[in-house]
Amino acid sequence: MKFIVNSAYLLKQLSNINGVITTNPVVPILENFLFELEKGSLTVTASDLQTSMITELQVESKEKGNIAVPAKILLETLKNLPEQPVTFSIDESTYSVEIISDNGRYKLSGENATDFPKVPTVSNDFSAEISSEVMSRAVNNTIFATSNDELRPAMTGVYVNLGEKNTTFVATDGHRLVRYRRNDITSDNGNAIIIPRKALNLLKATLPSENMPVSIDFNMSNAYFKFGNIKMICRLIDERYPDYENVIPSVNNIKMTIGRTDLLSALRRISIYANKTTHQVRLKITGSELQISAEDLDFSNEANERLSCEHEGEDIEIGFNAKFIIEMLNNIDTDQIKLTMSAPNKAGVILPVEKDKNEDILMLVMPVMLNQYV
Repeated sequence: MKFIVNSAYLLKQLSNINGVITTNPVVPILENFLFELEKGSLTVTASDLQTSMITELQVESKEKGNIAVPAKILLETLKNLPEQPVTFSIDESTYSVEIISDNGRYKLSGENATDFPKVPTVSNDFSAEISSEVMSRAVNNTIFATSNDELRPAMTGVYVNLGEKNTTFVATDGHRLVRYRRNDITSDNGNAIIIPRKALNLLKATLPSENMPVSIDFNMSNAYFKFGNIKMICRLIDERYPDYENVIPSVNNIKMTIGRTDLLSALRRISIYANKTTHQVRLKITGSELQISAEDLDFSNEANERLSCEHEGEDIEIGFNAKFIIEMLNNIDTDQIKLTMSAPNKAGVILPVEKDKNEDILMLVMPVMLNQYV
């Protein structure tokens, strides 16, 4: 089995799917790429059993065959080769792989392709098409709020509810929640799925910079994404998602409107002086003034700043985890934000003041109990 391919082209395609490979996989063969050659087309698969990524590229060859090639050594070789055509010569009886460049030969041991786990097929029980730009925005706006708690697996992924009127993406870790809704994505045979965080991170890293359609097919156990020459199949999280709508307050009478970058910069400075465990900052809103303060009693550190804001409703003093608020403000691209609250022990809701007509974003954060200054 033999084929010729441009080294930079091959490196780019392999780098797109390499993120799925883990360092200590359950099955050792998963440290390899699966190469499947069919005349002039080479299909390469990488998998960790939960998620598989496949790319297809054109090569010079009239042969067919398959082999598993060690991913790490192959990528290191290609990264250090100048761009040039390279020839892969594979002995299928001994699984040895020889890479021949302009001025060198590199020999490595492959493995039997039949040992590589089969990629699950997805019958398109449900399907939708989303532009890569919208998909990227939906993932960026939600993935940071997913949980790391493996004891609550549903919350380690993003909940996607495809409906007839809109599609809702939700992420929560119990302390904060993001609901991102798109009116321009609908599905006649709507359904809800939970996509794991790792799969979405891989998708985010691989989505092209130019806008293109991403087709999604899914059944109750797997989701299948396809865009350009890349396919990704991931196992869905088979759990019941928490009833997030009940957490979102229906009435918040205290409203503060403020410049996003002003608030973000102030929080970044003030949080340096907050307790390193709680990251607690205190927001005190009186009239049209916001006072942000933090202190770390263990080290006698404290800081405070004043900002102008627009304010409706009663004055309030409320504590939040600065890390959460900073992350949320980083993921909203609007000049002004509105923070709505009802009481110091109830959730605060961050909303963008200006927004795209097709999107609706809501970010909720639970307060932290204020330590009274002594």
